Amino acid sequence: MSSPSKRREMDVMKLMMSDYNVETINDGLNEFNVDFHGPKESLYEGGIWKIRVELPDAYPYKSPSIGFVNKIFHPNVDELSGSVCLDVINQSWSPMFDPLNGDAASLMMKDREKYDKKVKEYCERYAKRENIMNYKAEEQSGEEDISEEESGSSDNDIAGHVDP
Repeated sequence: MSSPSKRREMDVMKLMMSDYNVETINDGLNEFNVDFHGPKESLYEGGIWKIRVELPDAYPYKSPSIGFVNKIFHPNVDELSGSVCLDVINQSWSPMFDPLNGDAASLMMKDREKYDKKVKEYCERYAKRENIMNYKAEEQSGEEDISEEESGSSDNDIAGHVDP
């Protein structure tokens, strides 16, 4: 076994042995979902997000691709795809630089009260355990319970396409 393979196996096993819920995809260690809880004392507290992780063959020399499966309102997460740019995360991120969600970044800078309200709204609507389970069921059945009229928008598809 080569060194990158050993490292991948070791890192994934550590994650699986932790308190995180990890679901492997296709019975391998290259793709998996991880459930993350919103940090305590933050706008995201109480929310649960399913994150899809893809480890490239060259991991750890090449960074993983990660994306949110359920929606989150954050300047550093593309709202439609759920993708996260690791280059931005690894730097000192600011909403002034490279936001993936320009609307979130703009709202954060111009009206923090409205931004906070929208984050909490998304947490309530998309990041509760029962909502994640409903999304999974809808994805498998191809049906969606929320109409465009109820949601106020037509972009209620589940995010989660990982940015390579």
